[in-house]
Parts: sequence; structure tokens; C-alpha cells
Amino acid sequence: MLEIKNLCVKYDAIRVVHQVCLNIQKGELIALIGANGAGKSTILKTISGLMRPESGSILFEGRDISKASSHSIVSQGIVQVPEGRQIFTKMTIRENLMLGAYLQKDKEKVQRNFDLALTLFPILKDRLRQLAGTMSGGEQQMLAIGRAMMGDPKLLLLDEPSMGLSPLMTQQVFSVLEQLKSEGITMLLVEQNAYDALEISDRAYILETGHNSMEGKSSSLIEDPQIKRAYLGGD
Repeated sequence: MLEIKNLCVKYDAIRVVHQVCLNIQKGELIALIGANGAGKSTILKTISGLMRPESGSILFEGRDISKASSHSIVSQGIVQVPEGRQIFTKMTIRENLMLGAYLQKDKEKVQRNFDLALTLFPILKDRLRQLAGTMSGGEQQMLAIGRAMMGDPKLLLLDEPSMGLSPLMTQQVFSVLEQLKSEGITMLLVEQNAYDALEISDRAYILETGHNSMEGKSSSLIEDPQIKRAYLGGD
């Protein structure tokens, strides 16, 4: 579904992503793991069209989208849940959700996705008129994922969904990601919480200073001594 080949990305004159390659098959949940500054979020922003690659290609369903506008990329089915949630705090929960369906013309599909969002996050159902800015951080993260689902994504990009959340709320968010996976939603997950990311993902890519370091099945990487030392707090 998505194939990245030899991707290089710069911030000003500084290259932060170096010849990165990865691929995602339909229905997979892929984790992208690495320390702060490894280039994980930059890769998501480049896939979404918020940044431009210096070189390399990004193929989505066989089409090169590396020069496409972010609007066009969303219309093709790539939707991102941004780091820090970035909800519209002065709008209601319902209004935030409906903004996620801005490009959707099929009213039945919009209603179906709306119902799915409320099924995934029942806490939102009775609070649709509440201003989003009055919600807790965990509730806002649920809203951000629900808003993304309103876009009917073929590929869902998630940038640090557990950032700043309590352990209990983090568990709830990862439970939702597992449910989305069971629904067949294809996902690319950037996450500092490496253990939980490896637990729920099919495969993972490890980034170090903007380079591919390791890749493989998550079930194997979670047992790798090097990964345990670097990311899982093991010996």
C-alpha cells in the first residue's frame, strides 16, 4: 500500500532523514520507533505532504505522492493524527468530529464513520455539545483519533498518541488501536512507548539519527537484546 524508497528530508540545511526505506501492506500495523530526534515525526509529515523530501520517493497505492499537496494526499485516503492532538479547542466535540469528514461527500459513509467514532469512544457520545478545550488530555486524544476516522482513512498515521497520557489512558488508547487493527485499518504508528508499540504491531522499523537501523517482525524485535537495552529498559 505504501512504499518509501531512499527518503531524504532536510530542515533548512540540516538533513534529518537519510535514505530511509519502509513499506506497509494493507491491513498491517507498522511501528516506527526511535529516540527523540531520530526523524520519526518528520517522516510522517513528509508522507502527509506537510514537508517536502530532498530526494527519494513515496508511493501510495502505486502512485508517487512525494510532490502532492497535503489536501490531495488526504483525499487519497491518508489521514494523520498529529502529535499533541491539535484539536479545535473552541469548537464542540461534534464540530471537531465533523471537520474530519470535510472532504467526504457520501453522507451514509459520514454517518457510518460517526457511529464508529462514538462506538470506539463512548465517552464522547453524551458530550457532543461540550467544548473540546474543556476535555482532559486523554479525552482530547480520543477525539483526535475519532476525528481522523471521520476521514475514512485507507492509511492512518499516528504521531505519539500516548504522549502526556496517564498509564490508564495510554492503555485505553492502545486498546482502541488494537480494535482498529481488527477492523482492517492500515496504520503507521510513531511511538516513544516502544514496548506497547511492539506489542500491538505486526512489524517495526527502528530509526537511529535518521537512518534505518533495524526492521523485522515486532514479536522478534521485542525479544532482541539490543532493542531491550536501547528501548525497553531491559538488560
